[in-house]
Amino acid sequence: MATSHQSVSPRAAIAEPIPWVTVSIVLTALFIAILDSFIVVVADPAIVADLHASDGDVQWVLAGYQLSYAVFIITATRLADLYGRKCIFLLGVAVFTLASIACALSPGAGILIAARVIQGFGAALMVPQVFAYVTVLVPVARRHSVYGVLGVVMGMATIGGQVIGGLLIGANLFDSGWRLVFWVNVPIGVVMFALALRHVPKTPSSATRTLDLPGVLVLSAALFLLVLPLIQGQQAGWPTWIWVCFAASAIAFGLFVLIERNLERRGGDPLLPLSLFQQRSFSLGIVLVLALYALIYSYYLVLSVTMQQGLGLSALGAGLVYTPAATAFFIFSQVASRTIPRYGNRVLEIGAVIMALGYLSTAILLISGPRITPLLVIPTLILQSIGGGLVITPALNTVLSRINPESASVASGALSTAQQCGGALGVAIIGAIYFATYHPDRVGQVPAAAHAFATASFATFAIAVVAGAIVFLLPKQR
Repeated sequence: MATSHQSVSPRAAIAEPIPWVTVSIVLTALFIAILDSFIVVVADPAIVADLHASDGDVQWVLAGYQLSYAVFIITATRLADLYGRKCIFLLGVAVFTLASIACALSPGAGILIAARVIQGFGAALMVPQVFAYVTVLVPVARRHSVYGVLGVVMGMATIGGQVIGGLLIGANLFDSGWRLVFWVNVPIGVVMFALALRHVPKTPSSATRTLDLPGVLVLSAALFLLVLPLIQGQQAGWPTWIWVCFAASAIAFGLFVLIERNLERRGGDPLLPLSLFQQRSFSLGIVLVLALYALIYSYYLVLSVTMQQGLGLSALGAGLVYTPAATAFFIFSQVASRTIPRYGNRVLEIGAVIMALGYLSTAILLISGPRITPLLVIPTLILQSIGGGLVITPALNTVLSRINPESASVASGALSTAQQCGGALGVAIIGAIYFATYHPDRVGQVPAAAHAFATASFATFAIAVVAGAIVFLLPKQR
């Protein structure tokens, strides 16, 4: 009879409550961290006009955030192990909020870029703790539900950034213009900090763990040498120093692997345990996240340029073009979270095919002859978002559901780094293709934008095919 009290039935496990208050707080942090990667895209023309910024300055407003986010996020996971997740999460919220104030008050492009770098550091401190708290606090039997919500949050922040940015700039409250896209973070950050103080639990720091300082320095250098040329390459014309950085990055990554392997062999505590990559779902998942975020970052950037520079839409008008697609993404993200438990990877596979067809149909439509208009591309954007909702939402669940709680923080940090690196890679490749084929001085603004957007759509279709192939290789879910 005694043993009956020690076992837990599946029904009892499923009945364990999900701490939704805590989960909601940390998911809000994830939402605004991702949102701020995209919300600035539609604000670029307004920033240029108000601050008299150059194209390079505006690029760094986006890139500075991505760079510091990507470089520091894995280190932030170890800091949480050393000093406790709650401490690092609160620090990240505070840094992010204060940096948002600095962005909103920036009198010039230089200060805005510096503030964005600091803001990216704040996001790097917050985001790994989100995944770690979900893994640690949510019962295993209920975790798929939370991962479904998490995927929706990430997807809506990604696609909704265009819509929200356009609406905020169009509203122009208190004559604040583009600055409102940063002011909106401040009340959210203050409320989130106050709620986190009360409702986010402390996790004990690990006295047995140490900061792998050589690993931190070498990995940070490797990421910096990778992301910087990806960001600057297209604008700089791919000079020699760009390729030197790539070569140095490859050497630094190789050195990092040697350091971590040697540390593991000696029984030490590596910054990024290489044993994680022995899990097929994780190693494939890293590549899948790279491909998916290369698609998303780059496509919405060139779409914004096409709508605003090519067709002359305002930020609000461009944001409204994205609204039907964002709605479709939300609906089909919900569909994915409800159908994954029954149909498993088949949902991702169907989503990957639909998403690729969406990019291909956009390209074919644009080269078939009709003059490009917002109404022309909205149906294919919706098709892309239907597929994206089905594949992006459950992709993280597929990867993270097989990670043990002890590795949750570092695994999520690696995935978040892959998101930023993938975004930078996609912008570099698709951006170079778009602007290399964008010649308004030869054929006129609208035809040039249509031609460049069609070419970029063919290129993103190729990346979507790669992402789809990876989806079909993922271990099957039971």
